[in-house]
Amino acid sequence: MTRTTPFRPVAPEATTPRHTDQPQWLPIFSLAFVVMNLITSEFLPVSLLTPIAQDLGVTEGAAGQMISATSVAAVITSLLTAPVTRRFDRKAVLLGASVALILSNVLVALAPNLAVIMLARLLLGVAMGSFWSLSNATTLRLTPKHLIARALAVTSGGVAIANVFAPPMGSLLGETLGWRGVFGVAALLGVIGLGWQWISLPRLSPGRPAELRTLFRLLDRPQVRVAVAALVLTFGGYMLFFAYLRPFLEQVTHLTVAQVSGVFLALGVAGVVGTALSSRLLTWNLRRVHILVPLVTGVLVLGLLLVGASAVWTTVVLVLLGLVNSVLPVAWGTWLAVAVPDEAESAGGLQIAAIQLGMTLGAVLGGVMFDRSGSGGLLFSSGAALIIGAVLIGRGLNHRSTAPADA
Repeated sequence: MTRTTPFRPVAPEATTPRHTDQPQWLPIFSLAFVVMNLITSEFLPVSLLTPIAQDLGVTEGAAGQMISATSVAAVITSLLTAPVTRRFDRKAVLLGASVALILSNVLVALAPNLAVIMLARLLLGVAMGSFWSLSNATTLRLTPKHLIARALAVTSGGVAIANVFAPPMGSLLGETLGWRGVFGVAALLGVIGLGWQWISLPRLSPGRPAELRTLFRLLDRPQVRVAVAALVLTFGGYMLFFAYLRPFLEQVTHLTVAQVSGVFLALGVAGVVGTALSSRLLTWNLRRVHILVPLVTGVLVLGLLLVGASAVWTTVVLVLLGLVNSVLPVAWGTWLAVAVPDEAESAGGLQIAAIQLGMTLGAVLGGVMFDRSGSGGLLFSSGAALIIGAVLIGRGLNHRSTAPADA
């Protein structure tokens, strides 16, 4: 096949087959690497908030809006990516997202004030929304059907690895390189990811063109509406608890800073293990796993109401949480491949928008609830949201193709 520049619009009829006979692992791992860098970049401010605020002369609350700005931009971009880029090679769009990731981290590293940082973080949100909305659909096109769950576990593994290494990388490198140097390292990782994708990704024409009205047509499908609601509940419910886990561990479990770091590390490692096991679980029974994961997660969160004062039992519950909840992103990606194969890119955009919206609402509402009712109300609400999400999945979501015959 003649190679052309990836930035050239291509005709839909030149589409790469939806599924290949052999998995293309090198480009799939390149997607996982960029996913890891995106998540790392998104949450670096968490471990660097104090020095950023001190250096720029702003409050920590103001500096914390770096994360909110990224989430808002990601929600909007994930919905618009498929229709806006419908005539362009998917490789071009993915590479463009990587370029935006690099520029964002460079701008943060060089930013003279908070305003410039906010603009840079909006750019990161654009990178996240555009990359995430296409990554699952791209993975499907690089993988034979019988290996879809395994391939999605690889790309989701980028999230799990970022959750392990982002917090310690931010704090440890921040002590030696300064917070600006940490974002410089993130930019360098972005360059590596860009080069890896450039070399390994094949041309991926857009296939069936998507338009803005495609999103509304998808929402006309009852299954998709149920999925969006369940995504907001399950991811938002988990973030409701997770965003304020550190103060819970310090105030209720009475752990030291070093112990809190150890718990977060154990939680992240458990997530990596859970992601690695997810493909086997999903090939066993997608429907049961899809229901059981948020249900068990909700029960475990509620369990912290009983054992939160015990350091040992709290650690055990959190490790189990990391192990179980890490299956959720892979489960949703696999469901998308089964239920919406005709509009995977637009459905992927809706999926990412729902996830980002849920996480944003969870973080915002969690802060209000934590201030008003403490950790007890927060844990109860988080567990309830997850269990309701599991019930919604069980009653309203099937795991067969729901695309109409004329779609």
